[in-house]
Amino acid sequence: MTAANGARKATVRRETKETAISLDLCLDGAGQARIDTGFGMADHMLTLMAFWAGFDLTLECRGDLHVDAHHTVEDVALCLGQALDKALGDRKGIARTACARVPMDEALADVCVDLSGRSYLVFRGQKLLPPVVAGEESDLWREFFKSLAGGAKMNLHITLEYGINGHHLLESACKGLGLALKGAVALSRDCLLSTKGSFD
Repeated sequence: MTAANGARKATVRRETKETAISLDLCLDGAGQARIDTGFGMADHMLTLMAFWAGFDLTLECRGDLHVDAHHTVEDVALCLGQALDKALGDRKGIARTACARVPMDEALADVCVDLSGRSYLVFRGQKLLPPVVAGEESDLWREFFKSLAGGAKMNLHITLEYGINGHHLLESACKGLGLALKGAVALSRDCLLSTKGSFD
């Protein structure tokens, strides 16, 4: 919801037997991130996303990393999506859709978002990723994007076009996601961008 100073902000707190998460998000920020999930690769990718989106993001997660990073990454994405949904409020005036293509050395990803109020994920090119990235199964990142789309109530289409290095592929996707979100949350209209008059 909109703060008195006009910034769109949200706070999410979530605690289960698997994770304890504290998250503060400002959509109209300076790209400053303070992130500690206990899983360095997630910290890196979330920092990239926030920076490229221009979001201020403070996030702390204590998860059951003695099992693996699955619950941590999945729940963090869900909370981030929920914060994005809350910060957008009624979504009136936002551009709603945006796309970005970002290269990272030999890798290229294409990301398109629609903040439509409906969640859907298309994740193509996953076979380009090695089976293990940063000590965890690479399918973890499909779960991340799926949970993010669900929490944010957005359509999210990511295509890993080409690349060899798993880190580079994911970095390209997360930078692209940040840029696409920056465009989609931009206040560029005076109305709700829907011919039916609502998002659902």
